[in-house]
Amino acid sequence: QVQLAESGGGLVPAGGSLRLSCVASGRTVMPNTMGWFRQAPGKEREFVAAMSRIPTFTKAKDSVKGRFTISRDNAKNTVYLQMDSLLPDDTGVYYCAARDATAIPLTMNAYNYWGQGTQVTVSS
Repeated sequence: QVQLAESGGGLVPAGGSLRLSCVASGRTVMPNTMGWFRQAPGKEREFVAAMSRIPTFTKAKDSVKGRFTISRDNAKNTVYLQMDSLLPDDTGVYYCAARDATAIPLTMNAYNYWGQGTQVTVSS
């Protein structure tokens, strides 16, 4: 069973930056696709960005393109989300998600493994 552990959330002013990390553990072969969803208060959880290992491919939500960068360190079983130029609308709980298959779907139910979430709050 794969466990995912997020870190790096916090409170930042609009225009600031944060870097989220997610470490996978519990199995010799790590999930091929790892990424991030977020959930704002009163809203559904939504896809933010994800990255597959083989082949290397990334996908991101349109509203974060040019501001967020997803990367992966396979040796450390870790995926990162560098978030720059943060907006108040980026506020929410950010969840790390992973799946064994290669494709990068945008729906929650396609991901097998989930972290507990880390809070990101952007003040205006």
